[in-house]
Amino acid sequence: MNRYGDLARQHWASRLPEVYAGIRDPGWFFTVLGDLIAADIGQLADELAGDDPPGEGYLAKAQRLTAARVTAHAVVLSPYLDRPADGRGQG
Repeated sequence: MNRYGDLARQHWASRLPEVYAGIRDPGWFFTVLGDLIAADIGQLADELAGDDPPGEGYLAKAQRLTAARVTAHAVVLSPYLDRPADGRGQG
């Protein structure tokens, strides 16, 4: 389980205990959820960063990529932590 799956697991266990209790296989569920979150963050970060502008220096590129990653993290992670999926049929 990656850090996103673990974060979601902790969040759901403490804030959505009735939903968490209904998940048949939390290890599997949050492993898959974490992988989906990581993929979504990576995809959105790539889209937000866009192509390298001509003449962009190393520091400017690092800042652009970091800003894209931070934004993607905030945009993608929040809904996964706030909305319960129905994990009852999993596992």
